[in-house]
Amino acid sequence: MAVFRETPYSAFNYVVELEPGQGDQVDAGFSDVSGLNAEVTIAEYRNGNSKVNHVSKIPGIHKAGDVTLKRGIIGAQNLWTWLDEVRQGKLSGKRNISIKLLNEDRSDTVVTWRLKNAMPIKWTGPTLTGKGGGDVAIEELVLSVETVDQE
Repeated sequence: MAVFRETPYSAFNYVVELEPGQGDQVDAGFSDVSGLNAEVTIAEYRNGNSKVNHVSKIPGIHKAGDVTLKRGIIGAQNLWTWLDEVRQGKLSGKRNISIKLLNEDRSDTVVTWRLKNAMPIKWTGPTLTGKGGGDVAIEELVLSVETVDQE
C-alpha cells in the first residue's frame, strides 16, 4: 500500500523483482526503469436522437505501455535466457514483476507497481567504443506488459 507524505520521494531507491523476493540479488539491479504507465481508451458515442449536439465519451479498454529496464553488463544470463524462452514460444515466459520504490533509508516500501504478464519483446546490447573508457556497458530489456497495478 502506498505511503503518503507531503514531500515527494526520491526516485533513486528502488527494487525490481523479476522473480518474487529476488530484488536484492545483483542480477536484479537496474540503473533505470522507465515507461511505467497505464491508459484508458475512450469511445465516442452519440445517439441520433440525442437532444445535445455533442458526443458522450465512454471508457473503453485499458492498456499498459512497454516498460524498459537498463542495467550494467555483469555477465548474468537471466535476461537473455528469459528472452530466449519467449522467442521459443514458451508461454511460461510471462512473469509478474514488482517494482518497489523505497524511502530514503531503504527501510520501507512506499509504493509498489505490479506488472502483470510481462514478457521481453526487445533486448539491446551495449554501445561499444574504443575511445574514452569512462562509460559503463549497459544492456536494455523492453517488456510488454498486460496490466500495471499500483499499491
